[in-house]
Amino acid sequence: MKIKQIFSDMDGTLLNSVGRVSQKNAGTIREAKIPFTLVSARAPMEMKEAIEKLALISPQIAFNGGLIFQKQNDSWKVISEVFMAFATVKYLLQFIGQNFPNVSASYYDLNHWYSECLDRGIEMEQKLTGQHVTVIETSKNLAKPKKIFKIMMITFSPSEMEALKARLFSLQLEDVNIQQSGKNYLEITAALAKKSRGISYLMESEKLSKADCAAFGDGHNDLPMFEMVALPIAMSNAAEEVKEKASFITKSNDEDGVAFAVQKILLNEI
Repeated sequence: MKIKQIFSDMDGTLLNSVGRVSQKNAGTIREAKIPFTLVSARAPMEMKEAIEKLALISPQIAFNGGLIFQKQNDSWKVISEVFMAFATVKYLLQFIGQNFPNVSASYYDLNHWYSECLDRGIEMEQKLTGQHVTVIETSKNLAKPKKIFKIMMITFSPSEMEALKARLFSLQLEDVNIQQSGKNYLEITAALAKKSRGISYLMESEKLSKADCAAFGDGHNDLPMFEMVALPIAMSNAAEEVKEKASFITKSNDEDGVAFAVQKILLNEI
């Protein structure tokens, strides 16, 4: 199978447990010279370090497909975007705050990450991504319409996570997409913001077929991406449902699993 394009999730996949691209992964990806696209729930600011380390100059995919962008010096060229309705964002943030006060809730526009407080979840995310949250009163920040791409919730309680999901799904909001990312994260984006959307856009612009593409992932939000490519590759640390949909299972994200599989692609061993 001749792979002409690779798509990759970041957290739990390309990045190790401390949120960094290893030298092995970076070197192998650069040397392979196969076009490589990050497809992440992260914001562009949280992808910048990886983009620079991998020397990526092509369009990248953020906010689970809500934003297709290209890095230009220290800013972002927006190629395509879908963001949440402003009224929906205000309603959801109020609903989460009133019904789940112990859940860490924050939200993103193109260039900023906002939260009302520095709690355990925010501190963990700051350490993982190397970003600093803007602490601001939500009601004041959302006094005027903004383009909000993602609401992120973090809880360390499995039972609270299940309750949170159940209550949010019960709202039956048709204009948003609610997805769990890892055991502690629940993320809300626009309904059209799916990883498959971003991949489809780039495949069409580059005239790529399904047979030309491979993808790496570890979480449930990577399953739409797997359906778009001929070679879906799951990390050994991936959820079992993700492994079941993979054509190949590579090593874990802490064992340079992306590099291991890229080398096999180059040798036509998968």
